[in-house]
Amino acid sequence: MQYFSVQGMTCQHCVGAVGQAIRELDADARVEVDLPGQRVGIDSALPVERLLRAIQDSGYSAQPAGEPKPLG
Repeated sequence: MQYFSVQGMTCQHCVGAVGQAIRELDADARVEVDLPGQRVGIDSALPVERLLRAIQDSGYSAQPAGEPKPLG
């Protein structure tokens, strides 16, 4: 799983736009979105650069992020 910090996501439409952008490149990708935390996790064989570009091309500012810290 590769993680990205994505600024500007505020609603389910945003979640759908990011997910669609990734799945257009990799139909089998698993996309998990933490809307309040503005983070996206993507399980895909594609390189980070291509995933990052897809998020950015869908209209959001994004950068690679480390793995999320466990709760508790």
